[in-house]
Formats: sequence, C-alpha cells, structure tokens
Amino acid sequence: MPADFIKKVSGGKLDYDWPAQVNKLLVEGGFDLILSIGQVVPHEVIGMANYNKNIFVGTGGPEGINKSHFLGAVCDMEKIMGRADTPVRKVLNYASEHFAKKLPIVYALTVVSSDGPRNTNTRGLFIGDDIECFNRACELCLKVNFTMLDEPLEKAVVYLDGHEYKSTWLGNKSIYRTRMAMADNGQLIVLAPGVREFGEDKEIDRLIRKYGYIGTEKVLNAVKHNEDLKANLSAAAHLIHGSSEGRFKITYCPGKLSKREIESVNFSYADLSEMLKKYNPEKLQNGFNTMPDGEKIFFISNPGLGLWAYKNRFNQ
Repeated sequence: MPADFIKKVSGGKLDYDWPAQVNKLLVEGGFDLILSIGQVVPHEVIGMANYNKNIFVGTGGPEGINKSHFLGAVCDMEKIMGRADTPVRKVLNYASEHFAKKLPIVYALTVVSSDGPRNTNTRGLFIGDDIECFNRACELCLKVNFTMLDEPLEKAVVYLDGHEYKSTWLGNKSIYRTRMAMADNGQLIVLAPGVREFGEDKEIDRLIRKYGYIGTEKVLNAVKHNEDLKANLSAAAHLIHGSSEGRFKITYCPGKLSKREIESVNFSYADLSEMLKKYNPEKLQNGFNTMPDGEKIFFISNPGLGLWAYKNRFNQ
C-alpha cells in the first residue's frame, strides 16, 4: 500500500508504506471457503474489532501488524474507539479491495453483552462476505457494548478474570476502554488475579519492562532514538495505550507480579488480597456502587466487552 495513502489517513503524521501480509495458507491453501469467526467489540487500535482485522492482523506478518498498531496509536485512540470508520480500518478496507478479492472469505461475527463477571449473552450474529456484515454488527455493538455516562468517573474498579487476562498486554483493556470515562485526577483500580507478566511473548515483555507506560511524547522520542523499539512498533503503540498521559492514576493489583515490577513500568501498586476484600467482584454490580463506608465507585466486571465514556468527552 503506497505511503501517500498512509499519509492521507494519518493526517500527515506518518508516511511509510504498508504491506498487506497474511499467512500463506490463506493464499496458497486452495480452500473453497475461509470462515472467519469472531466478536465485534470496541477496540483501541482500530475502533471496532474483527472483520478484515482477523485477516490482515490476525494472520498478518510482523511489519503489517506493527505499522497498523502504530498508525492507530498516533491517530489518538480516544477519537477511534467505538467507531467503525477509522484510519486503520481504511487501510484494511483498502487491502481487502485491492489484494484479497479472490479469497473466499465469509465472516461470522457475534455481538456479546456482559451481565456479570462470568455471565455473557450473545445478542447478535451477522454472517456475510462484505463490509455490510461488519457495519450491521457495529450498529448493534454500539447499543450493547457502549456505556455513555453523564458525569466522569472519580473512581473506577475493573475486574480482570484470571482465566482470560494473564498479562498487562491484554489486561490494559481496563485502561483503554475506560479512559474516556475517567475524570481528571481520578483513580482506576485494576483487580488482576491472573496477571503474571507484561507481554504475551518474551520480546514484548522485555520492551515493556525496559520503557514502561510513559505516555505518547516520551514513547515517540524513544522510537526515534532506540532501534529495538523502532523495530517493534506494536510494542510502542501498546506503551502509548497503557498510559493515562498523567491525567488519572492507575493502580494495578496483580496476582503474580511484585510491587517493584508494577511500579517500574509506571503504574501504582496495591495488594490484591486487600483490594479484593474491599472491592469483592462477587458482591458488586456493574455500574455505580456505594460501599459500606459511603465511598462511591463504578464497577466493571469485564472490560473486554464494552466501552465507557463521559458524554462530553466522547462528543468532543
């Protein structure tokens, strides 16, 4: 994909070309049908997950994945999340139209709601071979997975199921999906009993430990001056996404990482057992709760299934 297209969709912030990479089995496997199954949810990089993201990122190569992640990061995730038409989606749609028309892909997309820490319901199933299937799923996703708030949150508590979230790479959905709802100087508390590492692989884990969640300006500077981060733009994008940019406090309560490890990547730390006693996920309801001591909190049982925003911030 030509650099001038990337420059256009990024508003001039980037000017590299982009390779449409997929696993060679999709192209050379001789299949009569490629069935792509997945869930449409708000997403920090592309706006809404799934559809051709499953192809060009899910089966993609390192360069294609890294450059698309970085594109999403520099284009401001708060302008992207919850929207079907975004810079990264424009890139993938271009790739579908110009490079993948001969692939026999059919998409089966679900929309799922959460009714508690371990209770989910399928609300829609959309099957098709073009973008209309995705657009219809997005329309329902906005109704089911999007919570618009009349006031910003002073304190939010997010629970990460230990069977699903074992790293901050995934667990930082607690930050991505709530950041538009958080008040300036508010506090986000992340209950993470299963979190035992930062990255899903050794190199990502090393980069997160080396640089930490330091905010957009410092990450962009680090990319310019460090070859290891420049060579892994997905990690650079993740470091941007995991920072509150100094606007609100993030307190991680991990099951299997130490206080020193958590604070080394720029988060605050709290003991998990103590916080679980204070904020018991089994006793809290999704949304606003008033604690016995009168404290008011907003509880989220699964950040992967929704997006929360303060109405005025989202509209801006």
